[in-house]
Amino acid sequence: MGKERQFLVDERGQKIAVVISIQEYQEMLEGLEDLEAIREFKEAKASGETPVPLDEAIARIERNRK
Repeated sequence: MGKERQFLVDERGQKIAVVISIQEYQEMLEGLEDLEAIREFKEAKASGETPVPLDEAIARIERNRK
């Protein structure tokens, strides 16, 4: 990330916001989404539940929609 950043400051000179490029913002969001997926995977794995194949999970969802 080592890109130059601009800060917004209040009347006392305290930093209150940062300005980043859209590209950097999107990269940060993607990174957060990846971390969330990893966290969810670890939670699911630690739950001890038996995994369900994707095809079976989709079939269950379809049956419950009716």
